[in-house]
Amino acid sequence: MSCSLMGKVLTYGRMIKFSHTVFALPFALSAAVLAVRDAGIDVSDLIWILTAMVGARSAAMGYNRIIDADIDAGNPRTCQREIPAGKLPLSAAWAFVIASSMLFVFSAAMLGTACLILSIPVLLVLFGYSHTKRFTWLCHLYLGFAISLAPLGAWIALTGRFSWSILLLSSALMSYIAGFDILYACQDLDVDRRDGLCSMPVFFGPRTALRISGGLHVITFISLGLMYVAFDMHGIYLATVILIGGLLAVEQKLVNPDDFSRINIAFFNVNSIISVLLFAGILADELVRRWV
Repeated sequence: MSCSLMGKVLTYGRMIKFSHTVFALPFALSAAVLAVRDAGIDVSDLIWILTAMVGARSAAMGYNRIIDADIDAGNPRTCQREIPAGKLPLSAAWAFVIASSMLFVFSAAMLGTACLILSIPVLLVLFGYSHTKRFTWLCHLYLGFAISLAPLGAWIALTGRFSWSILLLSSALMSYIAGFDILYACQDLDVDRRDGLCSMPVFFGPRTALRISGGLHVITFISLGLMYVAFDMHGIYLATVILIGGLLAVEQKLVNPDDFSRINIAFFNVNSIISVLLFAGILADELVRRWV
């Protein structure tokens, strides 16, 4: 790969924060592991689920960067992002969003007719998030809902049917994402107030917003706990849930209304551990189930 091509790839990757895929992807893979009980899985199915996830997230993040370019330009924390800093023209960003959307739709089609039919509404839901912060403090919950479609989509792709049980995993992901997005929004409190943007920290104040974040993470823990019963899990999974509960508590302790300096530690370090740990726990629990 030439240096110029590698540079472009890295630029696009930085624009969409590709590394953040680790937050939601393990939840989709966890759904795939659970779905294997009711339906077999081919390597091709797994590949198309992965490409669908990458395509959907890349399209959504690219669209978000385009829509928020003016806002990002006026925020000291985000003014050096690729579009406001002039590192990537809008035309290239739009081309990236279109290509990523096509990748998602094509991958969905390869997973079946139902997935193809659902792919367009899912894209519209994902794109919709970028507009919510302009009119509602519920934007964090909307983001959580949009991303929580990932495990449900993986389940439907592999089983061809809906299941109420898998909604527990979607509920865990929704509350998990919404909870830490509230924490993340605290660092932009002054800028959001200045620009008239909506967030829970702006509407309720940081202290109440952090309590709401904590409540959402309690829902995450409860949802994961209920999966122990719904999917007849074993001790490995239960131990994993207990560890995740501890990590969620640590994340909440890292951020307080008077000190937002440790938000990035909570956001990047703790969250990446939680999502990967969940997948590892579900996979290990399922392997033990099959071997013992």
